[in-house]
Amino acid sequence: MIVKLTPNSQLTLPKAVTDAVEATSYFDITVEDGRIVLTPVRTSRAGGVRARLADAGLSESDVSDAISWARSRR
Repeated sequence: MIVKLTPNSQLTLPKAVTDAVEATSYFDITVEDGRIVLTPVRTSRAGGVRARLADAGLSESDVSDAISWARSRR
């Protein structure tokens, strides 16, 4: 298949290509021997939660402490 690179350096993946891999919104991109390789990335909800906690400056220890505190209030 041939696809065209837009002036904004974007490519549109043909439906046949995206249908051949499990549904995903993210791809890891590498260059190997002059070839562009896209690998579907499976994201998990847990990974998204961890990223948001990290953005908020909270560690897993902070979350564990909060859970312990909430459970002790029962």
